[in-house]
Parts: sequence; C-alpha cells; structure tokens
Amino acid sequence: MKLHNYFRSSTSYRVRIALALKGLAYDYVAYHLRKGEQRGAAYLALNPQGLVPTLETDGGALLPQSLAIVEYLDELQPDPPLLPATPLERARVRSLAYAVACDIHPVNNLRVLQYLVAPLGHDAAVQGEWFRHWVAVEFAALEKRLSEEPETGRFCHGDRPGLADICLVPQVINGNRFDCDMTPYPTIRRIHEACMAVPAFAEAAPERQPDAET
Repeated sequence: MKLHNYFRSSTSYRVRIALALKGLAYDYVAYHLRKGEQRGAAYLALNPQGLVPTLETDGGALLPQSLAIVEYLDELQPDPPLLPATPLERARVRSLAYAVACDIHPVNNLRVLQYLVAPLGHDAAVQGEWFRHWVAVEFAALEKRLSEEPETGRFCHGDRPGLADICLVPQVINGNRFDCDMTPYPTIRRIHEACMAVPAFAEAAPERQPDAET
C-alpha cells in the first residue's frame, strides 16, 4: 500500500494512526500542501479533489477521504477493532468521530484558512481567532459528552482506542499549534494523553514523519 499524505495534515494523521494500530506496512508518499503540490497534475490524477490523504491499495485502487480509508482498513484487518461490538456503541463512537471530522475540520482545514487570507483579505490574527472559535464551540460539546457519558473510559469509548480517538488526537494537536486554550477540557486532555502513550499514536505523529518540518 501507499499513503499519499502530508505530515501535518490531521486527516493524514488519522490514517497513519489506523495503519499503525493495525500493524499494516505502507509506503509514505509526501505532498507539501503549503507549496500546493496536491494541486499538481500528478496528484490530481490520483484524487481529483486535490485533498490528502489518498490510500493506494496493493491492487491499485485509489481511496480518498480519511474516514472511508480508516473503515476500509478496519474491515481489511479486523484486529484490533476500531469500532465496538454493538450497533448502539458503534453509533456512539461514530457520532464522536463525526463531531470532529464533520463539524470542526471542514471549517478549519488549510484551504479554508488560506481563503480567509486570500482572497478575503484577513490577516493571521483573524485566521487564528477563526480557528480557535470553532474548536472552542465543538470541544465544549465534546467535553460535556465525554465527561458525562458512562461509556467513556480511558479512551473515548471504553479502554481501547478506536475511531473516535483517531479523530480526536489530530484535532488536539492542531489546537495546540493554534494556541487553543485546552484548560476547559480536562477529559479531552486526559484522553489525548492516554492515546499518546500508545505507540501507534506516537509513531504516526506529525513530527515523526519523513517530511516533517521544524
């Protein structure tokens, strides 16, 4: 398999975590998003959206969209499972994952942040405030759920990391990059720390990737 991705991309990080948890080997292919390499003809031939990641299977199939890739990997290699056993539990985990992937990430990804600056003409201060606002809105709701729902354990659901954790951790790391105040979210911080103690999360982290920049 080949993973076409970028070290700092939170969606790419999700897939790298899943690959590491599953113990699946892959070739790392980097595209520098800030240089626009994902909009070049070579990458657009793989993914017409021009977004990372794209997983290229051993058979040559091309899979875009991080959550679709993660669920494909979970079906390809069922152990360890990334979703719990019952339909209700799986729905809960997906709802937590989607709160990050569908409600925070789409308004805070790189192309949106770049659009705020050019052509809309806002400066970096406004860009940062935009990012922090949407993280605060959604993290407040996530914190309430994770702190009050009995299914929360060491991780988002029980005592084994899964799909929700795979989505949460990259968002926390991005929040730290943008100086988000994490003080109001002790449960999120606790879960993040528990995840980073798992080798798969640490090995997949942005700073550990071959294209990482300081």
